[in-house]
Amino acid sequence: MYDQFDALIFDMDGTLVDSGQLHEYAWSIMLEKYGIPLDRPLMRSLAGVPTKGTIAILIEKFNCNVVASLDEMNHVKEKIVCEHLHEYVKPTALIEVAKKYYGKKPMAIGTGANTAEATTILKLCGLDIYINAVVGADQVQNPKPAPDTFLRCAELLGVTASKCVVFEDAKLGLQAAASAGMVGIDVLAIHGIENNYFL
Repeated sequence: MYDQFDALIFDMDGTLVDSGQLHEYAWSIMLEKYGIPLDRPLMRSLAGVPTKGTIAILIEKFNCNVVASLDEMNHVKEKIVCEHLHEYVKPTALIEVAKKYYGKKPMAIGTGANTAEATTILKLCGLDIYINAVVGADQVQNPKPAPDTFLRCAELLGVTASKCVVFEDAKLGLQAAASAGMVGIDVLAIHGIENNYFL
């Protein structure tokens, strides 16, 4: 199905990993702790935006007076995610694509999560064996919808950008793939994988 490409790049949350409920739970607790309103449709529209970027958008939108730093709030959310990982995360049906091309084509993860968190999640799901490179938001200057994440994946895999295919569940991610000159696959439209994040 993807034989014409030289490398496969997967977004992680809601694409290769079913983790929507984990992040919804972590966000709910963290936002309540700092008195920031929870707007479900807005949260869903921000899927793929790194945590600190999302917090900044929420604080501005709801004009919140929060004394904590973005770093502190990001740390709190990450801590909740780490503590509850094992209860929530599992691979999506896309694991079949990863299995099919394992050992035949290099594969990378390009995610809005931090690299350390992504690596932990992939290990927990047994997906780490398929992946040659992991690029988290901490590795790039401009996260999605900028192309940096996916371009870095291609660079680490040693493959020309135009020869890469990107699997994504979020509009911002598909935009990033297009900006990187890569073919973007909408996993909901093509593979029926729906991210249940703030659905």
